[in-house]
Amino acid sequence: MARNTVSLEQILTDFTFSIDSDDYVNNASDTTIRNLALRGIRDLGFDIMKRIKAVDIDVSATDTVALPTDYVDMLKLGVVGEDGLVYIFGENKNKNLLANNSGDLPDYMLGYSDFVYRNFLGTEGRIYGHGGGHYSGEYRINLEENRIELTLGTSVTSVYMEYIADEARATNPSVHVYAEQAIRAYIYYRLVERKSNVPAVEKQRARQEYYNERRLANSRLKAFSKEEALKTIRKNFVQSPKY
Repeated sequence: MARNTVSLEQILTDFTFSIDSDDYVNNASDTTIRNLALRGIRDLGFDIMKRIKAVDIDVSATDTVALPTDYVDMLKLGVVGEDGLVYIFGENKNKNLLANNSGDLPDYMLGYSDFVYRNFLGTEGRIYGHGGGHYSGEYRINLEENRIELTLGTSVTSVYMEYIADEARATNPSVHVYAEQAIRAYIYYRLVERKSNVPAVEKQRARQEYYNERRLANSRLKAFSKEEALKTIRKNFVQSPKY
């Protein structure tokens, strides 16, 4: 089993044990330290160490799926084919999120409720001027109702979703070992930030240390090796035929 992560509890234990009696944060409560650690995980997680989750979610009878409790942002939504590939849905921001009011539509617009532009209605189901882009289905995220509204051309019982998760909401949050020191620096920086008995120079030093650790963690997590550079160059290099 890989050991590339460290739990939040371990970080809190190490940070608490490292506080001396003459430190500026020696009177900080465990609750405050934990809350700041969770804020640090969220702050770093959205920028440099995104936690990506993949789940299969059942589709309801009304063609909707519930958003996970730790959902932050969508990466991919679709169905898995027999070949094991994911056939993604396209996001349609023009999809109606309210109840279907088809009774208020003119007769010539009935049957075309999934389309927005109706300037060029053809015959036999053809719709001209609608544009390209073919997807296995369409969706729109309804944050108010905490669900995803779907438009499916075929019968689908479940969908595959990849999304950015909020690690701070996990049962046992953890961070990559590369970001461990950045979390500790964040906790200390936020603890001394608003203390009146802490000198301004110490507050500035704590802030600078946090951003230095943040940049270091970012460079380690997003390292670009020589092999990756050569692979990219070779992939984009195509020889032309000689005559």
